[in-house]
Amino acid sequence: MVEERATAVGRRSLLFLAALNFFLADARDGLGPFLDAFLATRGWSPVALGAIATVGGLIGLAVTPAFGALVDGTRYKRALVAGPVIVVTAVGLATLVAPTPSVVWLGQVGTAVVGAVIGPALTGLTLGLMGPRLFGRQIARNEFWNHAGNVVSLAAVFVTVTLYGEHAIVTLMVVTAVGAVVAAAMIDPARIDHDAARGLDEAGAAAAPSGFRVLFATRGLLLLALVLLLFHFGNAPMSRLVAQDFAIELGTPFRTTAIITGVSQVAMIAMAVLAPMMIRRFGLSAVLLIALGALPVRGLIAGTNSGFWTIFPVQTLDGVGAGLIGIATPIAVEGLLAGSGRFNVGLAAVMTMQGVGASLSNVVAGSVVGAYGYEASHLLIAVVAVVAVGLFLRFRKVIAPGRRDPVGDAAAMRAR
Repeated sequence: MVEERATAVGRRSLLFLAALNFFLADARDGLGPFLDAFLATRGWSPVALGAIATVGGLIGLAVTPAFGALVDGTRYKRALVAGPVIVVTAVGLATLVAPTPSVVWLGQVGTAVVGAVIGPALTGLTLGLMGPRLFGRQIARNEFWNHAGNVVSLAAVFVTVTLYGEHAIVTLMVVTAVGAVVAAAMIDPARIDHDAARGLDEAGAAAAPSGFRVLFATRGLLLLALVLLLFHFGNAPMSRLVAQDFAIELGTPFRTTAIITGVSQVAMIAMAVLAPMMIRRFGLSAVLLIALGALPVRGLIAGTNSGFWTIFPVQTLDGVGAGLIGIATPIAVEGLLAGSGRFNVGLAAVMTMQGVGASLSNVVAGSVVGAYGYEASHLLIAVVAVVAVGLFLRFRKVIAPGRRDPVGDAAAMRAR
């Protein structure tokens, strides 16, 4: 069945979908994980860096549901991936050349706004190419190639910066941006089912609610969004803070961040390989619980230990938690909204809620670090993560009902 679908989609389009995910790993975020470490070595404080991430994130999140609706309604999904990549790359290059407050603030706000459309557009593109039956399996493959791209990019950063200095980052950013744009253009638009891409069933539920109304009309979706808000409130700032701490201590922002981020990306590759089997074997609910449970352990280790060795368990657990969440979230949303025709709006609304948690946590964590140190921030994260786990345990049957197989059979996923 998978081979038949691959033939129907077109092997060229599947190949370039993999390539798109590979290059987007670096191209969708500009400087991405290197920004904080780069600016920290230029004298920026944790509070200032947290404020930039929070303000930029909240502004971007304000338009995310509208972008979800745009993806549901447009036939130009490839352009909604390629266009933001060009803008984000230009902004990142400007920040490297002139890291002044005005450039950094404008750049990060712009990155947050245009970058908010890439996630829904890529997910909608995937659903439109593969259909709901194979959507979960392809999401795992997308994540595999995305994290593989991250590992290759981080290794390239480490090597090129060591050999040629920090300006080598410019070349890498341009290469990955061009790769992403070309890959998006090479996907055959005739292979995209735009009705399937929005989660529309044969009945054509045209009157389904849109925007945040999707959350309130679907109890499981609202609860999922609340759990993810708490998870990302705890998870989002930790890697940034670990990178800041050791970049300042070691004085090597790009190479240090490449190692720290690389550990989590390798773990995420493993999760992308294992996730389909785990969901089939144990169910979506169990996989979500494993992902959520990794965060309090991560916070406890980081908050009670010091030394560079801690990055290995801390970032491995990041790979387990964030890696599984990244795969399970769109699968859960597709199951809860199957047939509504509002999949991308619903996913965007959930992404907005989890983004609110991530953005607010940046300024909170930065303030805690400024007042009490990095360890205190990590312990606060652990406490918040425990709340997220408790909320999920209370409502897991509503968020992910039944022992279904969303990776192998979307029809079973809809039975609720």
